[in-house]
Amino acid sequence: MSATYDFIVLGAGGFGSSAFYHLAKRGARVLGLEQFDAAHDRGSSHGETRVIRKAYFEHPDYVPLLQRAYDLWRELEAECGRTLYHEVGLLLGGLPGSGVITGAKIAAERHNLRLETLTSTEAAERFPAYRIPQKFAVLYEPEAGYLEVESCVRAHLDAAVNRGADLHVNEKVLEWKVDGPVVRVRTERGEYEAGGLVMTAGAWSSRRLAELKIPLQVLRKIMFWYETPLEKFDAAAGNGCFFFETANGEFYGFPRIDGKVKLAEHGGGDLVEDPISLDRKLHPEDSAWPGKFVESFMPDLPTRAAQHVVCMYTKTPDSHFIVDRHPEHDNVVIGAGFSGHGFKFTSSIGESLADLVDQKRTSLPIEFLSLGRKALRT
Repeated sequence: MSATYDFIVLGAGGFGSSAFYHLAKRGARVLGLEQFDAAHDRGSSHGETRVIRKAYFEHPDYVPLLQRAYDLWRELEAECGRTLYHEVGLLLGGLPGSGVITGAKIAAERHNLRLETLTSTEAAERFPAYRIPQKFAVLYEPEAGYLEVESCVRAHLDAAVNRGADLHVNEKVLEWKVDGPVVRVRTERGEYEAGGLVMTAGAWSSRRLAELKIPLQVLRKIMFWYETPLEKFDAAAGNGCFFFETANGEFYGFPRIDGKVKLAEHGGGDLVEDPISLDRKLHPEDSAWPGKFVESFMPDLPTRAAQHVVCMYTKTPDSHFIVDRHPEHDNVVIGAGFSGHGFKFTSSIGESLADLVDQKRTSLPIEFLSLGRKALRT
């Protein structure tokens, strides 16, 4: 006999854990299915920290989703009784006409956000951890900071389970199908049916949604940690998160936590053919450009990292997300292609996914993330 639920969430990582929580919060009977353990390190939502910011240089249409995300993170903190978001500020740097600088200014102006403009000299005096080129334009967003990524996933999962939801971890899905108003999911352990399905499969999205032929690319990405005894890299010393657009790539990072400064390159990445066999080893070429960035922009750090972690970006052609209903099944909702800048949105996008599967609509402005947009047509 199949177990029956109101909704099933397939994939309980960053976005799936949030949708799982928001459905449980509404009193729905909900099942979360995860092929690995809870808050695992096999996908895209791990590595201790993720930046959260409002002056969104990628596109100003994201800002309302961020404003809702900030509110929801604070609500989740109150529910779980621990800090998830650390408001330490964000330093943005790049040439005056760069996408980072112009995009952040447009978002701030359109949505009346706090964003300080600094000269490179002012920035160097205020943030001595960095060597900032004189030709750079510099912005500072005081309301930005970082999220504790694994803790956020666990908080969503735990809060959902506390509200009566069922979470099945280490259970691989074999197939799913729709039979009119009923969705059926078969796993290696059993069969389940529900009135609606939320598909948040991360790097496995193309395989789970093969019939749609969504043009997604999965990229191998590496995060590095550099050890330092210097307190000037601490948030308490005024050093927050950073993002620099340079001639050799886009690099972002965090204040010193537990004696280490974490940074990574946002662009580039090797194509991953099979996410299950992701190459997690560190090769010499992996650390070349991050090392050069450290040497040029953060010279008081060692150029050799003490630690690394490998994760994946699942990218759409235009680097924007997919948040929409399945074009053939209105009781199946898709969250995919979060393109390496999505985690900060998991609280609000999870709410939107819950809205779409539960109410068939959402009040949040996600139209620009539709599956039918031109960039996704093959």
